[in-house]
Amino acid sequence: MNSDINHQNDNTSIILAQLKDIASSVMYAAEGATVEQVLERIAQVSKELVQAKYAALGVPDGKGGLKFFKVAGMTPEAIARLDHLPKGHGLIGAIMKERQTIRLERMQDDERSAGFCPAHPPMTSLLGVPIQVGQQLFGTLYICDREDGQPFSEEDSWLLETLAGYAALAIAGSQLSEQQSRLTLLEERDRISMELHDGVIQSLYAVGMHLDLMRLSDEASPDALTQTIGNLNEIIEDIRRYIMNLQIHERHTMTIYERLNDMLSRLHLPATIHIQLNAPNDKPPFSPAIFEAICQMANEAISNAVRHAEAQAITISAEVRSDEFQIVIADDGKGFNAQLVANQSGLGLRNIQQRAALHGGRVEIETRPGVGTRLTISVPVRM
Repeated sequence: MNSDINHQNDNTSIILAQLKDIASSVMYAAEGATVEQVLERIAQVSKELVQAKYAALGVPDGKGGLKFFKVAGMTPEAIARLDHLPKGHGLIGAIMKERQTIRLERMQDDERSAGFCPAHPPMTSLLGVPIQVGQQLFGTLYICDREDGQPFSEEDSWLLETLAGYAALAIAGSQLSEQQSRLTLLEERDRISMELHDGVIQSLYAVGMHLDLMRLSDEASPDALTQTIGNLNEIIEDIRRYIMNLQIHERHTMTIYERLNDMLSRLHLPATIHIQLNAPNDKPPFSPAIFEAICQMANEAISNAVRHAEAQAITISAEVRSDEFQIVIADDGKGFNAQLVANQSGLGLRNIQQRAALHGGRVEIETRPGVGTRLTISVPVRM
């Protein structure tokens, strides 16, 4: 009897420890700056929790495909070599459609399997679960091939299903946070819209009426016209100020990760290039003007890699140290002879170096033909 009780207590302790690990892992994932970063972290912690070689998380787009697809266990270079990311067919589609756990020792033998595209790493066993709350499906989470080569067990299924339940709440919370940010921005736009309507537009009406009177009057003079043009210029300046204030308000509230991610979205980079952003979810340690200059330097470095390096993958890493902020742009492109281009302006390196020097910073370049390029921008943090 006592041995049974002790065994039961041991099992309870193990389960509690596992639940604690799951909760801790999902709390880490939920701290991601964006929905995409939350998804990336969930995929990573799932892989580590069950000791699998690969993990992936897909979010449906409502049209039978995937809006997001995040992978753990594959390098950016390996992902870039794929013809395409999964599109929500085969076994991934089956999880989304059936809303049930799928556990297979050999997925290729299942009639629902759609196979792999060229350059896809070999995978055999599969454990996939839906991420849902009630009837709301947030995505599909699946892992492939245990590290020890054994098939996935009932305990693995329980672990992944439990994590998926927590993950659904983390994803929902992240989506709600992004919606709240958009609402805040919309409220700011509404406020500016009201000010434009009540102030600037009314001023434009007044200037228009004045011009009509001048047109109909025989007493129009150059001085009166000059005054009217001056009034128009003031109104144009008011409009410019409103627009600038809206842009500044939006950007100044962003974290380092959000600001760099926003910069990347504005570059409209080719879909064939895999971009990885590693940056803290913290406020920049600079004034808005200085951090804007740093983003411009990173923007130019990334544009150079896209235009000249023939890269398949670009990694942007930002780090705040005790006395400096550092951002590294690394690509797997063809590289170049740094000595030959040092005095050329075509690659924009001189422009980046001059910008950095203005803020007491420096730029370091590691490259040679055939091995890619690593550009490091360091700017001192003055507390």
